[in-house]
Amino acid sequence: MKFLSDFFPIFLFFIAYKLYDIYVATAVIIVASVVQVSFFWFKNHRVEKMHLITLVLVLMLGGATLLLHDENFIKWKPTVVNWVFALAFLGSQFIGKKNLLQRMLDSQITVTSPQVWRNLNFAWVVFFIAMGVINLYVAFTFSLDTWVNFKLFGMMGLTFVFVIAQSFYLVRHIAHDDDKTETDDKLQPTPKPSSSSIDA
Repeated sequence: MKFLSDFFPIFLFFIAYKLYDIYVATAVIIVASVVQVSFFWFKNHRVEKMHLITLVLVLMLGGATLLLHDENFIKWKPTVVNWVFALAFLGSQFIGKKNLLQRMLDSQITVTSPQVWRNLNFAWVVFFIAMGVINLYVAFTFSLDTWVNFKLFGMMGLTFVFVIAQSFYLVRHIAHDDDKTETDDKLQPTPKPSSSSIDA
C-alpha cells in the first residue's frame, strides 16, 4: 500500500498530462505532493524525509517549469530526486553505526550479518544512480509522451522488480531463532569459576 501511495502524485501527473498538457500536469504534481506530505503529517504526526526531499525538489523544479514555461526542469526532477537519495544512502554507509536501510528495517527484520544490510543499502545506491541516468536518457532522447509514460509505468515497474529482487536476497539472510540463539551464545562471555568452587 505504501509503495502505491508513494506514486500517488506521479499517477495524478500522468492523468493531468493526458487530459491537458505538461504545465497543468506540473501544477497537479505540485499540489498532490503538498497534499501527500500534509496527509502523512496529520495521520502520523511526522513527515518522512524522503517525502519532504521530494516535495522541496518538486516545488523548486516544478515552479521553475511553470514560471519559465520550460518543460526541461520537470524532466530533471526524477533524476535529481534519485541522485539525492543515492547520496543519502551512500553517506549512511560511512556515517553512524547503521545505514539508512538498516535504520528503516532493523526493528522489523533480523539478518544473519551486518554485511547483509551494507549489501542491500549499496544496492539501493546503485539503483538510484541508474534510475537517474535512465530518466535523463528517456527524457531527452524520446518524445514527451514517451517520457511521461515511462515516468509512471517504467519507473514504477523497475522499482517493483528491484524491490522483489531485494526481497529474495533478504529472505536468504533472515536470522531464524536457532541462528539468533547461536549468535547470542557466541557473544556471551565464558563464565569464570567462582571462588567457592575453587575452594571446594
